[in-house]
Parts: sequence; structure tokens; C-alpha cells
Amino acid sequence: MKNVNQIQGQENHRVKDINLKELFLVIKRRFWVIVMIAIIASIIGAYLNNLSTTPLYQTSSRIIIGTDAESQKTLQVIIKDSAILDKVIEELNLDKSAEELAGQISVASIDGSQVVSISVIDRDPILAASIADKTAQVFKDEVPNIVGEDYIRLLSNAKVNTSPINQENNNKLYLAIIAGIIVGIGFAFLIESLDDRIRSEKEIEALFGVQVLGKISKMNNRNIKKKKSGRLEIELRGETIGYK
Repeated sequence: MKNVNQIQGQENHRVKDINLKELFLVIKRRFWVIVMIAIIASIIGAYLNNLSTTPLYQTSSRIIIGTDAESQKTLQVIIKDSAILDKVIEELNLDKSAEELAGQISVASIDGSQVVSISVIDRDPILAASIADKTAQVFKDEVPNIVGEDYIRLLSNAKVNTSPINQENNNKLYLAIIAGIIVGIGFAFLIESLDDRIRSEKEIEALFGVQVLGKISKMNNRNIKKKKSGRLEIELRGETIGYK
């Protein structure tokens, strides 16, 4: 009973003596666990990052509205009207409503001039350019029928912009890697706390308070073959010496 209490006391003392070196050794011993969990977390983070980030492309077509400022404002409003956009949808065979298409289009005068930019945002850069040019063309064709005057001139077509306006954000990937490392370290210490194996002579001496005088080698096929080979060599050497 006394020995049991002594062992328990030494074990508690061992737990209290945990220092930075022991923590480092635990991390080093369970490093593969940390790496595996970090890799799994990074894969999940990359998947979620790609899932939530859809690249969007923007391009603009320019027209000239040759009228006074008040009429320009009226005509700019007409550009996003269903009277124009329904024709754009029909001619491009788009699978969306006029309201949805209007949400992709923005109209603005450039530096207070008569030049007006028709900008379109879409997931397809080629389609964005087609919508911008078609909207400008339909607007030019329909304005005389709507207001009775031909104020519109096409200035420049939209160019296909292959650079997304929403840059890729890897925050979820970085957070997943950091979380994976933290969880991995925690899991490594959990495994270590559940592992009651004794790995070294120092641990035996610290646990039982006695000095280790010797140890029994681990026996396996390799060691057995090695010992047999050593004995055979000694016997052969003995015979050779005797023959002389």
C-alpha cells in the first residue's frame, strides 16, 4: 500500500513537472497527427473557399446622348426599362427576367459629359460584353420610337474583361489551416495523455524512484538471426584457431 501511494505521489509529481521541453517532445512525437489534421482542414477550407467565391466580370459599352442634361437623365432611366431589356433578353436568348437583368446593369454619365457608360456584371466575361453591346444597340434603335427623336450615337463597344472584379479571398483557407493546427496539437496531447506506455529508462527511474541496472532487449526475427550469425562466426573462428 505504501508503495502504491509512493508511486501515485511520484506520478503526480511527474505531471506537475511538465515543462516546455516535454511539451516540445510531445509535439515532436505526435507531429504526424498535427500534420494530418492540418491537411484535412486545409482541404475542407479550400473547398469552402472555392464554393463561396464566384468570380464576376465587368465591362462597359459607351454611347453619346446628344441632348440637354434633363433629357439625359430621362433617357438613362429608359435604358434599364423592361421595354429595352425584354428585347435584349429575346435577342440574346437569356434565361432571366428583365428585373434580374436590370440588376446586372448600371448606367452613369462620365464626368458630367454626354458620354454615358452602360456597365454589365456577369459570371461570364464574354456574355457581359454581349449584354452591354446589345443593350446599347437596342436602346439606340428604340429611342426614336419612344421619344420621337434620335439622340443616341454608339461610341465604343464593350471589351471582354478576363480579370474578375471580386478578387479571390483565401481567408477561409487560412482560418482552416490555423484551426487544423490548433485542433491537431490538442488532439496530439489527448493521445499522449491516454498513452500510458513507458518509453525510456529515465521515465522508469522518475516513476519508481530506483535506478535501472539493466534491460532485456526486444526479441524479434531480425535480432534472433543476428545472434545466431554471431554465434556461428565465433564457432568458426574457434575451429580455425584449433586447426592451426
